[in-house]
Amino acid sequence: MNTNDRVPLYQKIQDYIRELIDSAGLKEGERIPTEKELMERFNVSKITVVNALTGLANEKIITRVPGRGSFVSDRKTAEAAEYAGSTASAAAPAQVSALGGSALPFAGDRTVRTGIIGLVMPSIYDFFAIRLLDGIRNAAEDKGYRIMILFSDGDLAKEKDAIKTLKAVGVEGLLIFPVDEEQYNEEILTMKFTGFPFVLIDRYLPGVETHYIAADGRIGTSLAVDHLWELGHREIAICSDSPLQTVTVQERIEGYMNALKNKGALINPAHMITDFTVESVNLQDVKSHPLYRYIANKMATAYITLNGRLAVQIYQMAKHAGLTVPGDLSIVSFDDPTSIVDEFSSFTHIKQFEYEMGFQAAEKLIEVIQGGGTTTGKYTKTLIEPELAVRQTSGPPN
Repeated sequence: MNTNDRVPLYQKIQDYIRELIDSAGLKEGERIPTEKELMERFNVSKITVVNALTGLANEKIITRVPGRGSFVSDRKTAEAAEYAGSTASAAAPAQVSALGGSALPFAGDRTVRTGIIGLVMPSIYDFFAIRLLDGIRNAAEDKGYRIMILFSDGDLAKEKDAIKTLKAVGVEGLLIFPVDEEQYNEEILTMKFTGFPFVLIDRYLPGVETHYIAADGRIGTSLAVDHLWELGHREIAICSDSPLQTVTVQERIEGYMNALKNKGALINPAHMITDFTVESVNLQDVKSHPLYRYIANKMATAYITLNGRLAVQIYQMAKHAGLTVPGDLSIVSFDDPTSIVDEFSSFTHIKQFEYEMGFQAAEKLIEVIQGGGTTTGKYTKTLIEPELAVRQTSGPPN
């Protein structure tokens, strides 16, 4: 067998680029071949190319610019960065001993014990996020870890930058609440490829095995439909203001449809309202919004919303249209938008046990970290069974 055949594909790509830079005399700022060109040249997947380029970027040989491509880095900057890295490694033991830790290598990633876990979230704008964060923090503190948080603001590029930044400062693992996007975050794929410890929360990547924890969305919408059906509702709508049909949205809609089918009811496509966005309710021009017209025309007597913010917006629209809740229409929400204390909740909602979700996610990540990464190739998908909390926004239809 040719020795070259045993060289990993990503390494072949790296060797090719290094040779190309030297032989072609490429200078700082000059573009190297695109991902597509490398995929075609080596007949490999995008994941392999991304991993190769990420490795070269980590070595400061190239610089990757989102949306533009990869470029040759300044050699002097690369040498300085390499020297700084070796100096930092030499100084690390004194810092680590203060934390009471020891070196924990992960699949070739030269990481030392820092006692820090990274968390990437879209934002903290509701009680779902607050309770989730509380569970993560308590689980981490129980194990002697601290949390460092960066926000993606629901933007894929910011999510990538957050992951890179947290890894650069030396976190031992990452908890990620992924943004709604059609394309996968290549940084997440690279971490899976290299064995860097991470756990996804609430959403997962179809076809890509990772550690993942969420509430069971199918059970959640089934509980909501059962509750509203028992109250006498037959025109039950389900609403999502997510611009994309994420896995989370799809699973909840599946639960909604299955629950109606089990009752022998016909599925009305008009009651699956997902093709819209609502940033905020402006009462001056709210009447032009398609969701407002749907509510005002009493197309449905009950609404299941896939997040708490949307439940509040529907409540406000109904009030503006002169309708009463729960008299003229009922609302059941995923997540409770009104209170961090259950006893003071006003919205009927699907309780997803956010605190427990965060606690278990952090525990799982620490388990993976202390096990030296995902060495066995086995991933766990944890689904928490939700419960229905009946409050003041659901009742029999008029």
